[in-house]
Amino acid sequence: MPKFAKWLLIAIALVVLLVGGNFVYGWTAAGPSQREVTVVIKDGSSIRLAAEQLEKGGVIKSADAFVNRARIFGATSTIKAGEFLIPAHASNSEILSILTGGKTVQRMVTVPEGMPSIMVYERLLANDRLKGDIPVPAEGSILPDSYAFDKGEPRAAVVLRMQDAMKKTIAELWPKRSADTVVKTPEEAVALASIVEKETSLKKELPTVAGVYSNRLKKGMMLQADPTIIYPITKGKPLGRRIRQSEIAAVNDYNTYAMVGLPKGPIANPSRAAIEAVLNPAKTEALFFVADGKGGHVFANTLEEHNANVEKWYAIRKARGEM
Repeated sequence: MPKFAKWLLIAIALVVLLVGGNFVYGWTAAGPSQREVTVVIKDGSSIRLAAEQLEKGGVIKSADAFVNRARIFGATSTIKAGEFLIPAHASNSEILSILTGGKTVQRMVTVPEGMPSIMVYERLLANDRLKGDIPVPAEGSILPDSYAFDKGEPRAAVVLRMQDAMKKTIAELWPKRSADTVVKTPEEAVALASIVEKETSLKKELPTVAGVYSNRLKKGMMLQADPTIIYPITKGKPLGRRIRQSEIAAVNDYNTYAMVGLPKGPIANPSRAAIEAVLNPAKTEALFFVADGKGGHVFANTLEEHNANVEKWYAIRKARGEM
């Protein structure tokens, strides 16, 4: 072989090795992005469209190079739709693994225990990662919890998941109810649970509060729950002031200071624990309770005991400068 041809073959081989090495290196080398980037891959997107989005987002240098490398090194993989978090300096190889693995960004919206539906509605509307209009959900139809959603998902779809969770919870708990429960229907259970939920923030107190209200209902006594006064005024939002005497005396479908029995419907969205408490109330003779000044309540069997506890509560409030 002529000397020139030999050197030419060596040069070609070196070029091939250089190009090939660069091709392989470009697949595993750190990417250009200096920070985490989220990318949204639409349903039905090809790897070409995904690569163009990645290049536009600054997470890869070249869409063409990414596609060519992906076809060789990840030819059997299929990209998924969704919102993905791409770490800073992610390589082409790492990016393809993320897109084909289907592990999308988990975004959450939380409904706290006892949140009324008007506030759930406002929370969903304020979330600009969701889309679409919704009406205010029916009170008591939503199970308080944290719910994952995808960017751009309809608000109506999120509400439906929240409501399905409540339906499943009721369907599970209702057959397990105690013979001591005073409620006759699942709807009554949710209504009473919403009052119990609003009356105490301590989970351990829920069965006892449920027991008190169960006792009052059995005896034909008024429930006299302050949150039922507030609900017709604010739809469950904080009142922001003391309750007026005229509001205590107001006759409507919710105020349990002016009626015997349960209100027209729930006054909030009760938690699973509150519903369980109503369906399985604590065995207690208590008919009254008042705040103890430590975040909980003190319970009493008689009005005389209760009045003494109320005086102690007033003394605590006076010492705090609240009265």
